[in-house]
Amino acid sequence: MLLVFAAFAFNSCDLLFGSKKDKETSQIFTQGHIDPHLYPTSVGYVPIQPYFTGFSNPVDVYVGFDQMVYVIDDNGVEILDLTGTFHRNIPIYGATDIIQDRRQHTYVCGRIKKDVNNDGILEDLAAVYHFYNASSAGGPIFVDTLIHPFCDASRNTSGYRGASDEQVFFTGLACLADNRIYVSRKGPNNSLTTVALPDNSVLIFDKNGNNLGYCNGLNPINSSLKSELSVSAIATAQVPPQQYVDAKDNFYITQTDVAAEYKVLSIIESNDPVAGITFGENTALLNFDYTKAYRFLYQSYRLKNPSDVFISPDSKGYIFVVDATLDSLFQFTPTGFEGVNPPANSGITKQILASFGGAGNGAFQFNQPSGVCYFNKVVYVADKGNNRICRFKLSTDLEQ
Repeated sequence: MLLVFAAFAFNSCDLLFGSKKDKETSQIFTQGHIDPHLYPTSVGYVPIQPYFTGFSNPVDVYVGFDQMVYVIDDNGVEILDLTGTFHRNIPIYGATDIIQDRRQHTYVCGRIKKDVNNDGILEDLAAVYHFYNASSAGGPIFVDTLIHPFCDASRNTSGYRGASDEQVFFTGLACLADNRIYVSRKGPNNSLTTVALPDNSVLIFDKNGNNLGYCNGLNPINSSLKSELSVSAIATAQVPPQQYVDAKDNFYITQTDVAAEYKVLSIIESNDPVAGITFGENTALLNFDYTKAYRFLYQSYRLKNPSDVFISPDSKGYIFVVDATLDSLFQFTPTGFEGVNPPANSGITKQILASFGGAGNGAFQFNQPSGVCYFNKVVYVADKGNNRICRFKLSTDLEQ
């Protein structure tokens, strides 16, 4: 039985992601033959053609545990299969970000218009929509909606409501191994002297939508290695197909505030005897070993406007970042070195730079890339300004 399953899994993988003989990989080699500039001379990412098109300002892309491709654009959630064939649309107002937990429950950051005071006036508030059955027959079944500020236990306890609630946004989602989720939030009120949490914070919810608090220890005001200034995205390694489970609730965030010196941060969990569970900086990424790499994630002001971050769940643990101002895809190792590991027996001792981009609509160019994900050795980029989803594969993975 195991042999049959293994054979099926191997053949399915070949069918979906390519051996050198199949259609997808043939397209890669043909494209490289037509234009030698599209094929790296050493190691780098190769475009998988055709790109998925027909979207309206796609801002996020995610491959779920159900192996369906989820794209967020102006029309809400667009669901495709791995070949790019359209399956279903789920209209969600103001949708910006999407994830799926291990139960195949789907969460989407968006907005909701709600008459809070029963006075006929609709307020436009941040929301996270929670549903399942997204790609199955019968369509989505909605479970609940987390709405700011009511989903924040600190706001309900203090009875705090502000005129600026409509200026608050949920900006990112990330899943943990036990189906808890992180929700990153940004907004104008960041006082450290009130009972209510600062707008700039990372909230924690259980699988039933109950607020478990927030990631204590991060700074919503000042730039540091543990700040949370206008967070634009959050990511954990608990993503499909999830080959291992992280023992700690570590995560990465991206910051777009101009004051943020480090635009991408690795945040690690620790257990303080006094403060309890708290979160802080990962100083290991400050190791700028120029004998092993040319560039690093933690170089000051290395990035300008990172719009998304994604961690590959395999043994390589690559960190992918898209920057909407630099129109580029950046790739780093878990140690913060920019580049990919050199091939075995190559004689190369440093990481090989594989980041690429630049403004345009060519195969290696982007126009405001806003979302990135990685699934089974394929990188997906939501290329917002070009209304497409780009796909890439590392050249050393083509024959594997």
